[in-house]
Amino acid sequence: MTTDNMFSDLSRIIEQVGKDKGIEKNLVIDAVVQGMLAAARKKYGTYREIEAQYNEESGEVELYEFKEVVKDEDFIDDEVEIKWSEAKELDPDAQLNDSIGAKLDSKDLGRIAAQMAKQIISQKVRDAERDIIFAEFEQRKGEIASGIARRVERGAIVVDLGRTEAHIPLREQIPGEQYKPGDRIQGFIADVRQTTRGPQIIMSRADNRYLIKLFELEVPEVYDGIVEVISASREPGFRAKIAVRSKDPTVDPVGACVGMKGSRVQTIVQELKGEKIDIINWEEDPARFVCNALAPAEISKVFIDENNKKMEIVVPDQQLSLAIGKKGQNVRLAAKLTTWNLDIMSESASAQKNAESTLNLMLIPGMTETMAQNIYQSGFNSFAMLAEANVEDIMGIPGYEEKEKAQKLIDDAKTLLQSYVSQGKKLPTVGTKPTNVESGGKESAKAAAEQRLREEMAQLKSEEAASEMAEGQKNQETSSQDETN
Repeated sequence: MTTDNMFSDLSRIIEQVGKDKGIEKNLVIDAVVQGMLAAARKKYGTYREIEAQYNEESGEVELYEFKEVVKDEDFIDDEVEIKWSEAKELDPDAQLNDSIGAKLDSKDLGRIAAQMAKQIISQKVRDAERDIIFAEFEQRKGEIASGIARRVERGAIVVDLGRTEAHIPLREQIPGEQYKPGDRIQGFIADVRQTTRGPQIIMSRADNRYLIKLFELEVPEVYDGIVEVISASREPGFRAKIAVRSKDPTVDPVGACVGMKGSRVQTIVQELKGEKIDIINWEEDPARFVCNALAPAEISKVFIDENNKKMEIVVPDQQLSLAIGKKGQNVRLAAKLTTWNLDIMSESASAQKNAESTLNLMLIPGMTETMAQNIYQSGFNSFAMLAEANVEDIMGIPGYEEKEKAQKLIDDAKTLLQSYVSQGKKLPTVGTKPTNVESGGKESAKAAAEQRLREEMAQLKSEEAASEMAEGQKNQETSSQDETN
């Protein structure tokens, strides 16, 4: 291929490349100019000062070599200098130290230089195309895209999006889904990265945001912003929960998302290959929101630990398995949806824990059952916890608002704890795990806890009495010995 063929009719080539690749004309022109300049430097060397310019009228890239005008007697280097007398012939207005340019013939570049120019132009065009694709999909990040499944590479589905390909990694696929080459597939554009091999587009069908976007597509109220999706949690392919609220009191957010006879939500369920979706009313009150999220289970009580963002949920014994769900799925999704740590407990287990905690606290001298209940309801379930607490936390318990009284409670708890440690005794335990109780339910559990801790208290008092007796006997022996002496 000759340079004449390579660089002739550039305007037509530039227009065609720009049209085929969707690249702006200026970017293609810049690529051609850079390729020509590289070819010229390959031919003439980098020592000489050469510039390339695109001529719109002629549709050609013109090469110019610039040299410095010097006095005839000072002329040394023909490659970078030109005699003043010769410069005057080219430009009558030329002055000393001016830089004057002369046009070079691109036909002189040679075959190798022309091939190099072609490679650079191709690379520049590819880079420009990659930048355009990256910019396009960077703007589309967070949207749903649809394409054709082409192949599987290391577990990832490669999706043809037209101008480029996207990947759905194995972790972003719905378990059990299988696609054959040619199948249409859609997903959520989760990430767009620029790599040395070009834009890398990551799609997901398992992302929580994909579920939210599907509701935007299927529910006009969500798309228009009347109904807002607050949060979503998924176990892809099995079950999902989505929390919604309405900005218009006349619009039921759950009903809008479900649709007439479930038409809207069923369309989404089909797209997600049968994934069951629970649509939940969002509530500003965290406890009510958590109760909604655990539906259809009924909730008896909710204990909130705001400092650790934790809730203890008490449910009827027969509702325990429903609240937890198959393999813990229901409570796990509810925890993700609400962002609270949830501990599900049956009423019988809660009653046992309540009784054990109350009687544990009543081991503190002077502690009444009512005071122990107040302390337990404030989040302290044992005297060991009180011993490690700070005064400010204790002052939040009803009846202990005064600093002196709060400090005394801590000191009493520390004294009791020290007595157990010094005697090497095991601390009374407080049950925290759900307990399945047969007939008798929570009353039996409470009775068992009371009986066990009564025995603990009796043993403690017995040991204290024995200790006092031993101490008295020791004092008596010491006194008798003194009298003998």
